[in-house]
Order: sequence, then structure tokens, then C-alpha cells
Amino acid sequence: MTTEDQITTEPTEQLVEEVTEVAEAAPDQEIDPVVALTADLQRLQAEYANYRKRIERDRAVAHELAIGSVLTELLVILDDLDRAAEHGELTGGFKAIADHMNALTTRLGLEKYGSEGDAFDPQVHEALLHDTSSEVTVPTTSKILQPGYKYKERILRPARVAVTDPESE
Repeated sequence: MTTEDQITTEPTEQLVEEVTEVAEAAPDQEIDPVVALTADLQRLQAEYANYRKRIERDRAVAHELAIGSVLTELLVILDDLDRAAEHGELTGGFKAIADHMNALTTRLGLEKYGSEGDAFDPQVHEALLHDTSSEVTVPTTSKILQPGYKYKERILRPARVAVTDPESE
């Protein structure tokens, strides 16, 4: 008998013993052992199905957290690559590496967000500078100091922005 056979037969043998004990303890009541065993088997199958679903869900969450933590560590490199591209320092082999790095993070699901003119949202933006202007009607991001990144609806880093509020009268 293998270990797997022991795992599957031991609970069944234990249930048969329990049902037999209950039947012997109450001889005046009729307990159908097949019905009792069937009910116990259905309960065990439901528990096992719930266990499998919970394990799969936990495994998926752990997978997403692991990818998210790796992507968070790569944000510094992506910022350096963006600054180098802004100054025209990405040429030749370094440009190819930057392109591969950006393609890889995009394929993994990393999304860059934040652009000038967006409405300020404290859930996804971090205000570092503040100004007022009569040209805006709602708090607006006037400059992106550092782009924000998210992975599957989870903010890895908020966009760091300058905010322009409407002038109060």
C-alpha cells in the first residue's frame, strides 16, 4: 500500500468505524450506514474542493506579490533610463538594452501613468509642489516630477507631481 493509498483509505476506515460505533450505541434507531458514509464523503469532498480553491488563490496572490516586488526594485533603473533618454545619452547598445528593459516590464504588466493636465487624485498622485492659477477650475497636475507605476491595479509608486489649484475668490 502506497502513501497515497493510506491517505485515501485511512479516513474512510475511520468513518466506517465511527458509523459502526454510532449504530451500536443506538440500536433502537435505524441508521443507514450507506447514507451516513455518503454524507461524510460529500462533506470531505466539499472541504477538499474548498481547500484546493484556497490554495490556488493564495498561490496566485503570492505570484503577483513576487512580480510586484521585483518590478518595484526595477523602478530606479527605469527612472535612470528615462533621464538618459531625455538628455539624449541613450545610443547604440545602451538604447537596445533600454528598449528591451521597457519591453520586458511592459510584458510583465507594469504600467506607467501620470501626465500633465490630469485632474489631481490623491489616491494615485503625490503632490510635491503647489501653485494656484485662474486657468484651472479643479486641482490639476501641472508638472510630472516622477512618473507613477502600477501593476495589476496595485500602485507600486504614486506619480510625484506639481499641483495647480484654482484661485479662490
